[in-house]
Amino acid sequence: MDFVFDRTAEGRSLKCLTIVDDATHEAVAVEVERAISGHGVARVLDRLALSRGLPQIIRSDNGKEFCGKAMLEWAHRRGVQLRLIEPGKPNQNAYIESFNGRLRDECLNEHWFPNLLQARAVIETWRCEYNQERPKKALGGMTPEAYAKHLAEVRLQ
Repeated sequence: MDFVFDRTAEGRSLKCLTIVDDATHEAVAVEVERAISGHGVARVLDRLALSRGLPQIIRSDNGKEFCGKAMLEWAHRRGVQLRLIEPGKPNQNAYIESFNGRLRDECLNEHWFPNLLQARAVIETWRCEYNQERPKKALGGMTPEAYAKHLAEVRLQ
């Protein structure tokens, strides 16, 4: 998990919570809000858990939203390990940093968002395209979504 920041046309902030699955390279979520607290991050993770289950480990930086009381309690109650990278070492969370760079270059820098709702719609469209239409060499030429389905089928066998 990580955050990417941007602004709408009227100058108001956008805070994008990016969540990527390291195994499948899927962009699990890009939650776009004006502000997201630790409680907000926990709510997003609970919502995602309904469809995907809980992760065993979540890696993030040391932002207050990720290492504050709300997230520590959330992780403890659900048996999820929080792995915080060392301050100033974004390479320890390299895949999310790479993903965030793509999000910025291909979506945020290419669009001028008049408002929060427009930003959410455009970013979600980009996220779906990223998962469904972009084959990755590291995944044997499969898209992240196809690779996730393949892994799920292998686990069932």
